[in-house]
Amino acid sequence: MSVNTHISPANASTAFRSKCLWLKFKAKTLLVFGLRAKAHETFQEILDINPSDALALNSLAYEELNNRRLVQALSYFERALAQTPNNANAHFNVGFVCEELGRSQEAEIAFKAALQLDEKLDRAWYGLGLVLVRQRRLEESLKAFKRNTELQSMSPFAWYQIARVHMELGQPDEALSVMRHLRGFEPKVAAQLERETGLKLDGPV
Repeated sequence: MSVNTHISPANASTAFRSKCLWLKFKAKTLLVFGLRAKAHETFQEILDINPSDALALNSLAYEELNNRRLVQALSYFERALAQTPNNANAHFNVGFVCEELGRSQEAEIAFKAALQLDEKLDRAWYGLGLVLVRQRRLEESLKAFKRNTELQSMSPFAWYQIARVHMELGQPDEALSVMRHLRGFEPKVAAQLERETGLKLDGPV
């Protein structure tokens, strides 16, 4: 009596899944030990098996981003977004790289899509503010940066941008008010604004 030793389609599917899981474990382990190039190769192996694997796509995108290969990073992030269209972070990632590339209109669309999914995604408000400044829509940028500060009150980045926008709008008193606020928890940023704007913070905090 002969025994059928061929793998059935169901078992083949299970084998592919098992291999992907093993490769993901391998890639993460390589990253822990700082072997980024080897991890990159392993994530590529995963995509050879499953071209829509979101973990592999995002991991490769971040690697390209770290190496300032922005067009390649955007390609991976866009592919990851196609797999997770309801993920606010996926939209943010696309917006972030588009902003870095100077593709303001696409970045604005992506940041707004992220905020539709998660209105409290503070970094998307910050990214939107940067895009609006680039487009010279300064009043709108103030609203975006101020929303970021409502969500991250102790982060100096949006406060810095608010002061800069007030200066561009010819509102030095408002800029000084922001700088005084910054001096209370980020004096180095306040000092940087003094140098950049020519405004002086005299007196107590």
